[in-house]
Amino acid sequence: MNIHTNEALGMDLKNRPDISYIANLIKPGERVLDLGCGYGELMLILKNKGVRVQGIEKDDKCIIQCVKKSLYVHHGDIDDGLKHHLDHSFDFVILNQTIQQTLNPGDIIKECLRIGKQVIIVFPNFSHWQIRTSILLSGKTPVTDLMPFHWYDTPNLHYLSGKDFEDFCEFERIKVLHRAFFNRTRQIKLFPNLFATLALFVIRA
Repeated sequence: MNIHTNEALGMDLKNRPDISYIANLIKPGERVLDLGCGYGELMLILKNKGVRVQGIEKDDKCIIQCVKKSLYVHHGDIDDGLKHHLDHSFDFVILNQTIQQTLNPGDIIKECLRIGKQVIIVFPNFSHWQIRTSILLSGKTPVTDLMPFHWYDTPNLHYLSGKDFEDFCEFERIKVLHRAFFNRTRQIKLFPNLFATLALFVIRA
C-alpha cells in the first residue's frame, strides 16, 4: 500500500525528522502494527529499539525485502479489513503515508482506533505552497517533489491537508493527542498547512 515516498524523493528514511518523531513516541516493549509497511525501513528502526513490531503489506516485492530484514509481515490489503485483530491489541497502529491510498480511509481509521490504543497517521500535505502554486500557474494536476506522479499513474486516491484531517477528527469526535508537521529536514511550526510537506497526527478514540 505504501508508495515508498522516501524512494521517490531520494531520501534516507533514518534522516527524516518525521521518522525520528515517531521513534521517540514509541517505547521499547510496546506492540506496534505498521499498515502498508513497504520495505520495512520504519519497522527495522523500531525493532532495533526493542519495539515488538509487525506489518501488513500487499506488495510481494516489499514483503520479500522485509523477510530479508527478519521482520514479521503479513501479506494483506488493509482495504479488505482488519476485523481479525482484537480490540486494543496494539499500543500503536501506524499509517505512514498510506491512508491517502486507501479506498475508504474513514473506515480504516475507525478500525485502527479500535485495534490500537493510539494511532499515528502521516500523510502528504496537499495544501503545500508548491502544489497550490503549480495548480494556479499551470492549471494542471501538479507534479512536484511531494507529488512525483502524474494523474494517470499516481497511487494516491484521496488528497487531504492538515486542516482537512483536523476537520475529520472534529466531525468524528476523535481525540488528537499530538500533531506535528515536517519538510525534508526539519519540523515546521509556522504556518504548517502552507509550508509543511508532511502532516503527522497521533489520535485515539
